[in-house]
Amino acid sequence: MYPLAQILHSKGYYLTGSDNNETETLRAVREMGIPVYMGQRAENIGDADLIVHTAAILPDNAELIAARSSGAEVWERSQLLGVLTEQFGNTINVSGTHGKTTVTAMITQILVTQGLDISAVIGGKLPLIHGSGIAGKSDIMVCEACEFQDHFLNLKTSAAVVLNIDEDHLDYFKNLDNIIKSFRKFCADADRAVIVNGDDENSMRAVSGLDKSKIVTFGRTESNDWYPANVNRKSGMETAFDIMHKGKLFCSTVLHIPGEHNIVNAVAAAAAADYAGASTEGIAKGLESFRGAGRRFEKYGEAGGITVVDDYAHHPAEIAATLEAAVKLGFKKVWAVHQPFTFSRTELLLDDFAKALSIADRVVLTSIMGGREVNTTGITASALAAKTEGAVCFDKEHDESIELVSRYVSENAEAGDLIVTLGCGDVNKAARRILELLNEKYS
Repeated sequence: MYPLAQILHSKGYYLTGSDNNETETLRAVREMGIPVYMGQRAENIGDADLIVHTAAILPDNAELIAARSSGAEVWERSQLLGVLTEQFGNTINVSGTHGKTTVTAMITQILVTQGLDISAVIGGKLPLIHGSGIAGKSDIMVCEACEFQDHFLNLKTSAAVVLNIDEDHLDYFKNLDNIIKSFRKFCADADRAVIVNGDDENSMRAVSGLDKSKIVTFGRTESNDWYPANVNRKSGMETAFDIMHKGKLFCSTVLHIPGEHNIVNAVAAAAAADYAGASTEGIAKGLESFRGAGRRFEKYGEAGGITVVDDYAHHPAEIAATLEAAVKLGFKKVWAVHQPFTFSRTELLLDDFAKALSIADRVVLTSIMGGREVNTTGITASALAAKTEGAVCFDKEHDESIELVSRYVSENAEAGDLIVTLGCGDVNKAARRILELLNEKYS
């Protein structure tokens, strides 16, 4: 909701809002002069002309019930985003089970650094634009396109970027075939280009039979239109490599975020930025200046020789990619502090989560954050801990769980360790609390 608020506010719309949690994002919204009510109540809607809610709002929410009986238009967030995309002549919509936020942020970084006056909606904060949304005057919009409940099908798409397709949101899609069918519709709707991971079998299934003249491939291998070469991992998080286009050197660049997956993400961003009109030099410079989006391997700080990082990874494949990158950084031990998100995902992918988390040296789990769901099957974080060798679990009420996890990790981590909090809920609160406790311990 935050980038939508940023864009609409910049265009002069009067906004109000409500939430159930005090967060850094909420403070940023208030600083824009937007009134936000704490707690959701019928009276909050006032005389609004349009009421927009996220998919996380359950049908019995008092404010949503009042909204639907008020006579005002009531939209889910993706409907508003869809209407916004219709205002632009050239929309670059970034999809995929994993990596959407990073690649959307990379493209935005490149185009803004290039001086293009674009609009953007990103699922995480980008320091360059001081938030997750920006409203420009050109006809270019870069947008994160989420497949959850087919939301990305609401968007107007000029160029579709498909990073990968994996099993997720199975409570809605039921199986992988249905997910691929939805991505196929998304790609078929693209007016001008489909920029797709040529090494990902599911992504290529989604574009099979579509207009080949629109399809641009990227990936790790030379069989793609765009691919990396001469990869040289330097110290820490720095990797130098060449970006190749159709067998020829396009540019050389340096990436300052870790992980093999992020090299491919950078290649995807380069292909999309080239489509949007960025120069070769602009693409190289934009990638070199990129330091990650908020909550994507974001370093919170160090204390007592212990480093604390937060990452949004919440699917087994994302957790595996993040932890594989982390263990290559040379720390003494890697701690995975994971908050499972949604009961259905945790239950359906339980074995996959256990396998991914086991990459870390130490695993600590909070209770499951249900988000938009009600726990109808009785699944718990303890069930995941039982399948993950050596895992420690604090399956308590939400706030107590965060506090107990934070205290346990801060008391047991040692100099030279890396602590990575993982999840798309509010596990970053644990990252902040762990760092706070470490600072107290070593001050």
